[in-house]
Amino acid sequence: MESVVRVKKSLRTPVRKLTSCVSGVKERRLCAKPRSRRSRRGGSSLGKTPPLRTAPPKDPSVIRSYQADLEKERKLREVMNAQKNAERAAMRAHFRRKYQLSENPKDTNHLRSVEGKVLLPPELSRMIHPKTKTKDDGFNLLRAFQGLSFGTMALTGRKHSKTPTSRTAAGDACKVMYRRLACTMRCMPTRVTVRVRVQGTCGSRNPLRVIPRSTLCVTAAESVVDGKLEGRKEVRKRGMDGQVRGFEEIPHTGRNGWVNLVKFWREDRFRQLHKHMDRTFNALGPIYREHLGTQSNVNIFLPSDVSELFLSEGLHPERMTLEPWATHREIRQHSKGVFLKNGEEWRADRLLLNKEVMMSSAVKRFLPLLDEVARDFCQMLRMRVEREGRVVEEKHSLTINPSPDLFRFSLEASCHVIYGERIGLFSSSPSLESQKFIWAVERMLATTPPLLYLPHRLLLLIGAPLWTQHVTAWDHIFSHADARIQRGYQRLGQGSEAGAARGHYTGVLGQLLEKGQLSLDLIKANITELMAGGVDTTAVPLQFALFELGRNPEVQEQVRQQVRASWAQAGGDPQKALQGAPLLKGTVREILRLYPVGITVQRRPIRDIILQNYHVPAGTMIHVCLYHLGRSPEVFEDPQRFDPERWSRHEGKRGEGFRSLAFGFGARQCVGRRIAENEMQLLLMHILLSFRLSVPSSEDLKTTYTFILQPETPPQITFCKL
Repeated sequence: MESVVRVKKSLRTPVRKLTSCVSGVKERRLCAKPRSRRSRRGGSSLGKTPPLRTAPPKDPSVIRSYQADLEKERKLREVMNAQKNAERAAMRAHFRRKYQLSENPKDTNHLRSVEGKVLLPPELSRMIHPKTKTKDDGFNLLRAFQGLSFGTMALTGRKHSKTPTSRTAAGDACKVMYRRLACTMRCMPTRVTVRVRVQGTCGSRNPLRVIPRSTLCVTAAESVVDGKLEGRKEVRKRGMDGQVRGFEEIPHTGRNGWVNLVKFWREDRFRQLHKHMDRTFNALGPIYREHLGTQSNVNIFLPSDVSELFLSEGLHPERMTLEPWATHREIRQHSKGVFLKNGEEWRADRLLLNKEVMMSSAVKRFLPLLDEVARDFCQMLRMRVEREGRVVEEKHSLTINPSPDLFRFSLEASCHVIYGERIGLFSSSPSLESQKFIWAVERMLATTPPLLYLPHRLLLLIGAPLWTQHVTAWDHIFSHADARIQRGYQRLGQGSEAGAARGHYTGVLGQLLEKGQLSLDLIKANITELMAGGVDTTAVPLQFALFELGRNPEVQEQVRQQVRASWAQAGGDPQKALQGAPLLKGTVREILRLYPVGITVQRRPIRDIILQNYHVPAGTMIHVCLYHLGRSPEVFEDPQRFDPERWSRHEGKRGEGFRSLAFGFGARQCVGRRIAENEMQLLLMHILLSFRLSVPSSEDLKTTYTFILQPETPPQITFCKL
């Protein structure tokens, strides 16, 4: 406390004189104590303050001199702030190196702004460089002012009277005191921020633009204690007032969820939900809250915020529960798959499924099956082009809507990998059962979004048509899966063990049945979810991919040349062919950037976090909005351009994560990711080897949202046989 008193006394005189110079009030007036008022009747006129007078205008040269001094002080303040930001960046970089975390571009910019010359305070220096000895002068102002913020709210308790003074002389004296005070501050062992605000005189102009308030605020550079999350300190961006803002201060689209829901229905925003999110981000900024019916969530899109969310998802990540799906399982007494589970139960099932669909050994087993289906599809398409197409320059070409064929390909490929059998969808007359399954999946996806925001239990009681359609669609999906599972179980019991022993791959279903680590009910639940989520989610991106390759012939030719070279070197091995064609993988990632199948990824953080300087409590549902993320110039350079090479340029760069999130992230990413990625890449590879693609119209496709993003009208594609 004695050190604090010493500093206060040392600053009192220069600040008092500086204040008197700026305000034009004599020092004795500022320091004079207010005299006691006498009674109105017998009071004397002694102690009365003469009225204030308007001061003569300042000399322009004096004003310019003041402005120059203020500019110097502003630059000094910027240097100090840059040094402070660099200190914090150095501290964060130390812990990132220690725990092998990715770098932060903002911290790199902070360090670059001071050319890497960071003057760390003794406490931080000892933490980062424990063996380095730091000089201790005995008196440490940082320790003396730790957590301290004091100020004199008013140097005088009454209005200042004006006395005639020489403005030029006052200005010269003020400049001297100003420089002396700044010099005193710079010479102190620890940085001290001093703000002097002088009360302006009533009715007079303020040529110096001084804030009309008299305050002295001295704050130690490291006295601000940042928010504690899970027992650790983190340096955060703060508002102008230096405080993390509360959850209720996050911008929002309206507080009443039911009113918002009525607006959504009236304006048909469910079908354009991705465009609604895009417009809202442009209007409200990189974070906002939305309340629709029974759902409330926070929406973000910046990769830095996604990284913070990923670090707080915990061992058992929790995503948004699709209550309509879960209710169907309950009323039909079906088991839930990993898509609808949470906690330890989810983790146990997911680890067993990962061995069959996510690990590289599993991918190596099912890749030939996908390649077989892709070859057969291209063979069927070649025959159709030769039969129905027209001949141009001795080459056959055919313009068609490939959407129905792509759906049949996706279902055939999924059944081959999951059930281990072909269902013959490339024949001239596909089975009615398969057509009904595709219809059921489309109907289920279309009825899901509105049911998410309504009390589905009430809809169940009153038998609402929307709910009835949703349940009927799920019943068809389960009956299709149940028939296939029973058939697979019978094949396994009739001697498929011998085939498996000889190396014949029996599909994901066969592998799960053989190992017996999951019950038959759990196998049925997870196989059904894989089938329901594996048709539209690959067929629709393939439509977008053919369209973008068709209207970008230069990119198409570049990818084709790489695919040809890789296929020739691979000798028919699909895995080697894909590894040698990174542009093919970049094409799929670029399509999913521009047209994400699911427009959000959801998580509930297990602890309080800070996003965009706002406090977000644990358990809040947070949506990462992928459509705006993929088209934001803050994240991607020239985001509207279709450029598969952008992923090769940024591959392996630190700080480039959380930009490709179409399949989610972390332990709870899409369980069918490897199947979908390889399925799309193999089909595109064989199409590019067989056909040249073009489009009748290169206008942007209009998109709609029916739980997945898809074109309003499927694009027409011209296939020209090579």
